[in-house]
This record gives sequence, structure tokens and C-alpha cells, in this order.
Amino acid sequence: MFGGKNLKNGTQALVGSLLKYNEVNIVLENLSMFGFRALWSPWFFLCLVAIAVLYFMFIKNPTKKQRILFITSLVSLYIVKGSPVDLLGHLNFSIHMIQMSVLYLILPPLFLLSIPSGYYRKLLSIKAVSRPFLFLTKPLFAVLLFNGVFSIYHYPVIFDGIKTNTILHASVTIFIFITAIIMWWPLVCPLPEYRKLSGLQKLAYIFADGMLLTPACALIIFSGVPIYETYTNPAAWAKALELCVPASMLANIDINSVQMFSWLSPYDDQQLGGVIMKIMQEISYGYTLGAVFYQWVREEKRKEQQQTAIYPSPQPLK
Repeated sequence: MFGGKNLKNGTQALVGSLLKYNEVNIVLENLSMFGFRALWSPWFFLCLVAIAVLYFMFIKNPTKKQRILFITSLVSLYIVKGSPVDLLGHLNFSIHMIQMSVLYLILPPLFLLSIPSGYYRKLLSIKAVSRPFLFLTKPLFAVLLFNGVFSIYHYPVIFDGIKTNTILHASVTIFIFITAIIMWWPLVCPLPEYRKLSGLQKLAYIFADGMLLTPACALIIFSGVPIYETYTNPAAWAKALELCVPASMLANIDINSVQMFSWLSPYDDQQLGGVIMKIMQEISYGYTLGAVFYQWVREEKRKEQQQTAIYPSPQPLK
């Protein structure tokens, strides 16, 4: 039987969970004040639909897997940048880090693998494209570029400046996505003639990728205090909201009510964001690590079979 102390602790944990659940519900109800346009970004949705239509009209002979990957990438993009998740990302740092994880650790490989390899081959046959692209996708440069840019972006002064400027925010988001594409290319390159890493080298590349992102996550998790004014200073918070909420709507919101849209304290929310980023990184890279290892083992077995076919083992004399 449970002791009285265990029962008390269990009851407190249950009550705490219910309170958190109620707080989340209250936050979701508060979001309704922003209206349909701010919550669901209808114009962004229509742009993604147009991109999907163009893909099926002009991309010739994609496989079933490639079609699924492309639609999955568009749906994922809408969820993190067009649904209420985007608005929550301006209100809660932890949700912002979920957005970052999906945008830079999940979407790039999905997008790269959704395009038939022939289109990459045609594009890279243009010297003006291939020369800078092949330089940028050199493994060492690619891994340092993405992790360096991502880490600098999360330096507090830079982060707050970007989050409160519409043009700068959009430009930096696109730029980091491009660096993520560059970082993922050596791992998922669909063109055999452009693959620069062996299976073992890919394993080392993934390990280095994970290590280089750790300092940024550590800064966020172990800072000891909230470091982003965008999520703590009411004026900066309101300025950041202008990126996704009409000014007329913001005029009716009390900018001193930041916490009504969060179920955690600013520092707890910040720590959770850092933990989420690290966990999502481990999941993404862990899956890629498994896939690379499997392909490497399969390739080694294929080579052994070819060598055996060419140089069969001598049969013992009877």
C-alpha cells in the first residue's frame, strides 16, 4: 500500500498537472482575441497551396515518396509559420524553439528529398550556380556556417533586434533556412557524383553538428535569468507582435499582460525552449544517424558481394 507521504506527493503532482492543464486552456482561449487573420494566416496558406499546384504541374515524374515528402514539408511549414503556433511563437520562447527545430532540422531534408535528382543535375550544370554551391556545401564549411549563424542569431541583443523588425526577421529566417539546406546537403545529396562524404564520414559530420549546436542551447538553458527582452519587456513584446498581428488589433491589447498568454514564468519558458531544441536536435540527428549507418552497412555488404562474384573463394579439392 502507498504510504501517507507518497499519497500526498502524488496528490500534489496531480493537482499541479490539472492546474497547468487549466492554464494552457486559458492561454488558448486568450488567443481568440487576435482574430482569424492573425491566427490562421490565410494569405500564407494560399501561397503554399499555389506552390503545391506548381509542383504537381511542373515537376515531372516525381515518385510517390517524393510527392508525400513535398506535401509533408508544406503542411509542416504551414503548421509552424501559418497556424496559431506562429502567434504562440511570438508569445512563448519554448514554442519559438519548436518552430526553429522544425524549420531547420526537419524541413530541409524533406524538401531536398522531395525534388527528383534530375532537376538538381540540370541546375548544377550551370557554372554560375555550381561553383558557389559546391564551395558552400563543402562539409566543414557547411556545418560551421549553419551552426555559427544559428548561434549568433540567438545572442540576446541580436535576437531581440531581429524579432522586432519585420523585414529583418523575414530575411534572417530565410537566410538561416538556406544555411540549413546547405548543412543538410552533404548528408542527403541525391546525386552520387556530388557526394563528398563516405558513410563513416557522415557519422562524424552528424556528431560534429550536434556538438556545435550545444553551446547555444547551454546559454539558453543555464543563463540563470531571462535573457530575451522580446518575451519579458512589454514594449519589445508588443513590437514583436506587430510581425503577425494587425496594428489595429494590438491597439486594443494591454501590453502589460504578457503572462496572460503563457503558462510558464519567462525563465522556465526559456529553459524549456533550450531543452526542446536540444531534444529535437537529438531526435532529428539520431534518426539521420540510424539511416546513414544502415545505408553504410548495406553499401559495404553490396561491395563484398560484388567482390565475391568477381573473385570467388577457391573450392576445396575433392
